[in-house]
Amino acid sequence: MRTCSAPTADRIGARFHAPVFRQRPRSPIGGFTLIELIVVLSMLALFVLMAQVNLFGMLRRSTFKAQVQGFVSAMQMAASAAAETGRRYEVIVDVTEQTYLLRRISSSNLAEVLDEEIIVDGHFGDSCRVSHVEFDDGTYTNEGRAKFRAGRSGWQYGGKVVFLDESEQVHTVAVGRLIPIVQVLQGNPELMGPKTKEQVSSF
Repeated sequence: MRTCSAPTADRIGARFHAPVFRQRPRSPIGGFTLIELIVVLSMLALFVLMAQVNLFGMLRRSTFKAQVQGFVSAMQMAASAAAETGRRYEVIVDVTEQTYLLRRISSSNLAEVLDEEIIVDGHFGDSCRVSHVEFDDGTYTNEGRAKFRAGRSGWQYGGKVVFLDESEQVHTVAVGRLIPIVQVLQGNPELMGPKTKEQVSSF
């Protein structure tokens, strides 16, 4: 016959003894402090600001370049079309309105521009402004309209169109009287006038 011994005090204490929780050792790498977070966020904000400044600068430069290139393309189109077809073409630069257009001259009234004559109609903006236009015959204008007329033999007058970008840097589109090439130059170079017969014979 099996006899059950009474539970001893030691067993009762062991059975109902509260568990002991051990503390884990602290990790040597703790979380960010408030000061460290502020420093990191400040550095990130600075990098974002620098990236925005660079991006806006690139956009301004590309906008100026695109607008000048559009004008140069219109000038080159006028010269090449006149040389190939023998018809007269005209590029009108309006300094006051900051616009330009390319047209094929179809009537004897050169002052009137017909809608059907217009091939290209463009405008300049704040990042690309026309300062003035100067021709090789000494004509100068910083307001109103200036006209570059092209025929089979080339431009009727050579000249230059001076532009200012958003930072007020000067750029020049130079047009040669007998040369169909239209050049974009830095600064405001002196305009070469047409040579007289005496000047040509002296070379």
